[in-house]
Amino acid sequence: MGLSTAEIEQVYQRRYTGFRLGAAAILNDVDAAHDAVQDAFARAIVDRKKCRASSPEAWIWRIVERRALDELRRRRRTGTLEEAFDVDLVPSESNPALGTAIKALPPRRRLVVFLRYFADLSYADIARICELSEGTVASTLAQARAELLQHLQLEGSPG
Repeated sequence: MGLSTAEIEQVYQRRYTGFRLGAAAILNDVDAAHDAVQDAFARAIVDRKKCRASSPEAWIWRIVERRALDELRRRRRTGTLEEAFDVDLVPSESNPALGTAIKALPPRRRLVVFLRYFADLSYADIARICELSEGTVASTLAQARAELLQHLQLEGSPG
Protein backbone atom coordinates (compact mmCIF):
# COMPACT_ATOMS: atom_id res chain seq x y z
CA MET A 1 0.00 0.00 0.00
CA GLY A 2 2.20 2.87 1.20
CA LEU A 3 1.71 6.60 0.96
CA SER A 4 2.98 9.16 -1.48
CA THR A 5 4.93 12.21 -0.39
CA ALA A 6 2.00 14.33 -1.61
CA GLU A 7 -0.40 12.47 0.71
CA ILE A 8 1.91 13.07 3.66
CA GLU A 9 2.18 16.75 2.74
CA GLN A 10 -1.64 16.97 2.67
CA VAL A 11 -1.83 15.48 6.17
CA TYR A 12 0.81 17.99 7.27
CA GLN A 13 -1.24 20.90 5.90
CA ARG A 14 -4.45 19.69 7.59
CA ARG A 15 -3.14 18.38 10.89
CA TYR A 16 0.12 20.13 11.80
CA THR A 17 -1.49 22.42 14.38
CA GLY A 18 -3.46 19.64 16.07
CA PHE A 19 -0.45 17.33 16.12
CA ARG A 20 1.74 20.11 17.55
CA LEU A 21 -0.80 20.84 20.28
CA GLY A 22 -1.06 17.14 21.12
CA ALA A 23 2.72 16.83 21.34
CA ALA A 24 2.85 20.05 23.41
CA ALA A 25 0.44 18.54 25.90
CA ILE A 26 2.72 15.52 26.23
CA LEU A 27 5.97 17.49 26.39
CA ASN A 28 4.72 20.65 28.08
CA ASP A 29 6.90 22.54 25.62
CA VAL A 30 5.67 24.11 22.37
CA ASP A 31 9.13 24.32 20.79
CA ALA A 32 9.92 20.69 21.55
CA ALA A 33 6.48 19.76 20.23
CA HIS A 34 7.24 21.53 16.95
CA ASP A 35 10.50 19.58 16.69
CA ALA A 36 8.74 16.28 17.46
CA VAL A 37 6.14 16.92 14.75
CA GLN A 38 8.78 17.92 12.22
CA ASP A 39 10.83 14.81 13.03
CA ALA A 40 7.73 12.64 12.79
CA PHE A 41 6.77 13.95 9.36
CA ALA A 42 10.34 13.48 8.15
CA ARG A 43 10.20 9.89 9.45
CA ALA A 44 6.81 9.39 7.77
CA ILE A 45 8.28 10.44 4.43
CA VAL A 46 11.21 8.05 4.84
CA ASP A 47 8.91 5.18 5.94
CA ARG A 48 5.96 6.03 3.66
CA LYS A 49 6.09 2.66 1.88
CA LYS A 50 5.56 0.91 5.23
CA CYS A 51 2.18 2.55 5.91
CA ARG A 52 -0.54 -0.09 6.03
CA ALA A 53 -3.03 1.95 8.03
CA SER A 54 -6.43 2.80 6.61
CA SER A 55 -5.95 6.36 7.87
CA PRO A 56 -2.71 8.17 7.03
CA GLU A 57 -3.48 10.69 9.79
CA ALA A 58 -3.69 7.95 12.41
CA TRP A 59 -0.44 6.38 11.19
CA ILE A 60 1.40 9.72 11.26
CA TRP A 61 -0.08 10.63 14.66
CA ARG A 62 1.37 7.41 16.08
CA ILE A 63 4.80 8.52 14.83
CA VAL A 64 4.32 11.99 16.40
CA GLU A 65 3.16 10.42 19.64
CA ARG A 66 6.15 8.05 19.76
CA ARG A 67 8.55 10.96 19.10
CA ALA A 68 6.97 13.03 21.87
CA LEU A 69 6.93 10.13 24.35
CA ASP A 70 10.56 9.28 23.51
CA GLU A 71 11.52 12.89 24.20
CA LEU A 72 9.52 12.81 27.43
CA ARG A 73 11.38 9.67 28.53
CA ARG A 74 14.70 11.35 27.70
CA ARG A 75 13.75 14.20 29.98
CA ARG A 76 12.70 11.73 32.70
CA ARG A 77 9.92 13.98 33.91
CA THR A 78 8.28 12.83 37.11
CA GLY A 79 4.64 13.14 38.05
CA THR A 80 1.58 12.59 35.92
CA LEU A 81 0.90 14.17 32.59
CA GLU A 82 -2.14 16.06 33.84
CA GLU A 83 -0.16 17.54 36.74
CA ALA A 84 2.57 18.71 34.40
CA PHE A 85 0.28 20.10 31.68
CA ASP A 86 0.89 23.83 31.26
CA VAL A 87 -2.44 25.70 31.32
CA ASP A 88 -0.89 28.45 29.22
CA LEU A 89 -1.06 26.06 26.25
CA VAL A 90 -4.86 26.57 26.22
CA PRO A 91 -5.57 29.22 23.57
CA SER A 92 -7.76 32.00 24.92
CA GLU A 93 -7.33 34.87 22.46
CA SER A 94 -10.45 34.15 20.40
CA ASN A 95 -12.68 33.41 23.41
CA PRO A 96 -11.20 34.62 26.71
CA ALA A 97 -14.17 33.40 28.78
CA LEU A 98 -13.82 29.86 27.41
CA GLY A 99 -10.05 29.94 27.95
CA THR A 100 -10.56 31.01 31.56
CA ALA A 101 -13.21 28.30 32.07
CA ILE A 102 -10.94 25.60 30.67
CA LYS A 103 -8.03 26.75 32.82
CA ALA A 104 -10.32 26.49 35.88
CA LEU A 105 -11.07 22.80 35.22
CA PRO A 106 -9.39 20.13 37.35
CA PRO A 107 -6.11 18.96 35.78
CA ARG A 108 -7.35 15.71 34.19
CA ARG A 109 -10.44 17.34 32.69
CA ARG A 110 -8.38 20.26 31.38
CA LEU A 111 -5.86 17.93 29.72
CA VAL A 112 -8.53 15.70 28.15
CA VAL A 113 -10.47 18.72 26.85
CA PHE A 114 -7.27 20.15 25.38
CA LEU A 115 -6.31 16.90 23.67
CA ARG A 116 -9.79 16.39 22.24
CA TYR A 117 -10.81 19.88 21.16
CA PHE A 118 -7.53 21.68 20.55
CA ALA A 119 -5.26 18.81 19.46
CA ASP A 120 -8.23 17.03 17.79
CA LEU A 121 -7.20 13.58 19.02
CA SER A 122 -9.50 10.57 19.11
CA TYR A 123 -10.76 9.04 22.34
CA ALA A 124 -8.43 6.07 21.71
CA ASP A 125 -5.39 8.33 21.30
CA ILE A 126 -6.27 10.30 24.43
CA ALA A 127 -6.80 7.08 26.38
CA ARG A 128 -3.40 5.77 25.33
CA ILE A 129 -1.55 9.02 26.08
CA CYS A 130 -3.21 9.54 29.47
CA GLU A 131 -3.25 5.84 30.37
CA LEU A 132 -7.04 5.84 30.78
CA SER A 133 -9.81 3.71 29.35
CA GLU A 134 -11.83 5.16 26.48
CA GLY A 135 -14.87 5.11 28.78
CA THR A 136 -13.00 7.26 31.30
CA VAL A 137 -12.08 9.67 28.50
CA ALA A 138 -15.75 9.90 27.47
CA SER A 139 -16.99 10.45 31.02
CA THR A 140 -14.23 12.97 31.73
CA LEU A 141 -15.24 14.94 28.63
CA ALA A 142 -18.92 14.82 29.63
CA GLN A 143 -18.07 16.09 33.11
CA ALA A 144 -15.84 18.80 31.67
CA ARG A 145 -18.52 19.96 29.21
CA ALA A 146 -21.06 20.20 32.02
CA GLU A 147 -18.64 22.16 34.18
CA LEU A 148 -17.69 24.46 31.29
CA LEU A 149 -21.35 25.11 30.47
CA GLN A 150 -22.09 25.96 34.09
CA HIS A 151 -19.05 28.24 34.29
CA LEU A 152 -19.91 30.04 31.04
CA GLN A 153 -23.56 30.47 32.06
CA LEU A 154 -22.44 32.05 35.34
CA GLU A 155 -20.11 34.37 33.40
CA GLY A 156 -22.95 35.41 31.09
CA SER A 157 -25.60 35.94 33.75
CA PRO A 158 -26.38 39.52 34.72
CA GLY A 159 -24.77 40.44 38.00
